Amino acid sequence: VPGGPFAAPGHMKTAYPDYRHYTARDYGNRVGAWRMLEAFEQAGVKASFAANAAVAERYPELIAAVIAGGHEVIAHSTDMNGTIDSSLGIEAERALIADSMARIEAASGVRPTGWLSIARQQSWHTADLLREAGLTYCCDWVNDELPYRFANGLINLPLNHELSDRQIVTVQQKSADSWAESLGDAFDWLAREAAAAGGAGRMLPLHVTPYIMGLPYRIAALIGLVEALLVRDEAWIARGDDIVAAWERQQ
Repeated sequence: VPGGPFAAPGHMKTAYPDYRHYTARDYGNRVGAWRMLEAFEQAGVKASFAANAAVAERYPELIAAVIAGGHEVIAHSTDMNGTIDSSLGIEAERALIADSMARIEAASGVRPTGWLSIARQQSWHTADLLREAGLTYCCDWVNDELPYRFANGLINLPLNHELSDRQIVTVQQKSADSWAESLGDAFDWLAREAAAAGGAGRMLPLHVTPYIMGLPYRIAALIGLVEALLVRDEAWIARGDDIVAAWERQQ
């Protein structure tokens, strides 16, 4: 809570302002994301960057570099306190989504078509409000390995957290190489499943966080994984909106 101590799950109470955690994460904006942009450019791949409105406003040069590199910006609420749940009234939620979209568009010159909620949290109204705001897809529901469409037309692009760097590296305390090995194992399994299904597609999210995987002793694992996947005939590394568009063409 601003103005008083707070406790992250499993940790002691931390006084506010919490510069230690803020600057650890801000490393991603100042350093880590730039390493990733360079790595993606060298590999010739395009990615999606989830950015909240506050980051878009504070780091316009980073957002400009993301767009100039041919990457996608996904709306990630107003800031890390812009959470959604069932206790948030529908008008307040509608205003939060509209504020996020307007500020990101003003800062970047691009209106996102994808949405990622803080902590992937939604209320009973979120899917309808996202559709109302003109969004094409969200990444909050993690219950599949292919996109699917809600009844209102909004598409869900599953961004499973189990193979994210946050889960494997920071929660499970495994190495970056172990993270890359897990992703490689997952790719092999999904490729076999797809082949057995007559070449039907599968989606494997490479869900990385700039302040985690952008560190100098971890970035090589990300680069190595991307390079290993690029030589696989079964692989297509793509932006979220491109995946959604390809899926829609097949429906």
